[in-house]
Amino acid sequence: MRESFKLLKLGSKSALWAAIVNTIVALIKTVAYLITGNVAMFAEMMHSFGDAANQLFVFIGSALSKKAPTDRFPAGFGRLVNLVLLGAVLVVGVLAYETIVEGIHHISDATHSDDWFWLNIGVLGAAAVLEATVLYKAMQEITEHLPREKVKGLKVIPESYKHVRDAKPATKLVFLEDNVAVGGAVLALLAIIISTYTPFHSATGYASIIIGVLLLLVVGRIFLDNAAGALGVADVKMQAKIGSKVFAHPQVSDIQDLDVIKEGDSLHVELTLEVDPKMTIEQADDIKDDIEKKIKESVANVTDVVIEFDEDDGVNTWDKIKNVKE
Repeated sequence: MRESFKLLKLGSKSALWAAIVNTIVALIKTVAYLITGNVAMFAEMMHSFGDAANQLFVFIGSALSKKAPTDRFPAGFGRLVNLVLLGAVLVVGVLAYETIVEGIHHISDATHSDDWFWLNIGVLGAAAVLEATVLYKAMQEITEHLPREKVKGLKVIPESYKHVRDAKPATKLVFLEDNVAVGGAVLALLAIIISTYTPFHSATGYASIIIGVLLLLVVGRIFLDNAAGALGVADVKMQAKIGSKVFAHPQVSDIQDLDVIKEGDSLHVELTLEVDPKMTIEQADDIKDDIEKKIKESVANVTDVVIEFDEDDGVNTWDKIKNVKE
């Protein structure tokens, strides 16, 4: 039990905040939908419940992925977060489908009503503000590795969009889902205003369909990213960075092979180095320890470094490997 609590402390903070906020927002939207029967509010309610469930799973998965390797699972649990996210997108996919279907039904049977107008506006406005707060926290997590002067104040917003590809899987899910959440709340607001004050009474139905389609796009993006993560995807940027650092070591003649594999939030590094064939085992062991220490000091989230040695064959292999990997 103590170990579980310790692991939960290591879970994605943005996912936890998102789960809490979206649960509150979903309950508020549920009450509003039950009172008003507004289909745009229904779409937003379903969206928020889906987000809340997803982000809770993501938080738990990101925490459990930090569990230390065991005898049964010697490779560790890094990819568990990818598997959890693959399950989570199924929930969002079902809710997206229901949202689209409800929107289609409303378009075919749209009626004019300005009852509860200000209640709908107030609920969706509050939801947009709360979800924007969670989105901003996810943006801060995405940019936390950047120099502080580069992400001062509102600069965090454009920088987060530039670096979202490099974000941790859990943070990326929260970021993408809350982009849709904020955009969906604003879209639903506009649809309610249009359907109330213009003859276009089916606007909320179209808004519901658009929100559902946006959710499906998020599902597709997250599924592809985490399917690759579950299989084990190479981090090309880190390969170049680590390779340059290792190649600069005075006793490393060449790098025969280098792989940096993403294991959830962590990185697994495998190296085959060429050294002087006259080198003793003790000297090789000292080189191994030194290189492993330097890699872990310069690159965050490296869990393990596997290094093999081979004799120097006099051929520069690293430049060829580097060009192929790039």
